[in-house]
Amino acid sequence: MLRRFLPGAFLVLLAALSSPATAQNPDFWVVNSSGKTIHQVYVSSAQVTNWGNDLLGQNVLATGQRFAIRPARDGTCLFDIRVVYADNSVAEQRRINTCNINEVIFTAQGPVARGPQGPQGTTSPSGPNPDFRLVNRSGRTITEVYVSSSQQQSWGPDRLGQNVLGAGQSMVVNLPRDGNCVFDLRVVYDNNTATERRQVNTCNVTEITFP
Repeated sequence: MLRRFLPGAFLVLLAALSSPATAQNPDFWVVNSSGKTIHQVYVSSAQVTNWGNDLLGQNVLATGQRFAIRPARDGTCLFDIRVVYADNSVAEQRRINTCNINEVIFTAQGPVARGPQGPQGTTSPSGPNPDFRLVNRSGRTITEVYVSSSQQQSWGPDRLGQNVLGAGQSMVVNLPRDGNCVFDLRVVYDNNTATERRQVNTCNVTEITFP
């Protein structure tokens, strides 16, 4: 089946809101920070037993991208969420009160639900925000992106997965808010050359440009 990559970093799923404006808002983002491409996204009420349709359709969600979910405002807040990756592995988050959160982030370690006050169930942010936008100003295509804590010895998974980052394009890098701000970055270009940045405090920046 032919699939299309989402244009740009963001895709907004448009939906008509037919319920009263006073209803609780269950809208949220599915964020892919797994290092792999998501091929399918399913969201269903926790009260039903089937997943329904794949919300991505012919699209895919590359790592660093997000997808807006806008359920009907009918008073339902508890949802089950399931994603299927390009390698056919699956991740799920069950019985999430999406009226209390902004996003569900699918990471290499598993899904994390996050609200305006930090991870779900906390009353204050768990740490400073290390997320940033990586911008390709190199004039070449970036084929691999690695971001890992400076405390680690390995680079971890390629955050582009099956995708590439063309000249002039950008991607959002979502990182855990666990108090760590210092990361090492490595990008690999289409001619197999690489550029690295070490000991970058990403909590102090919103954008990192290569080269």
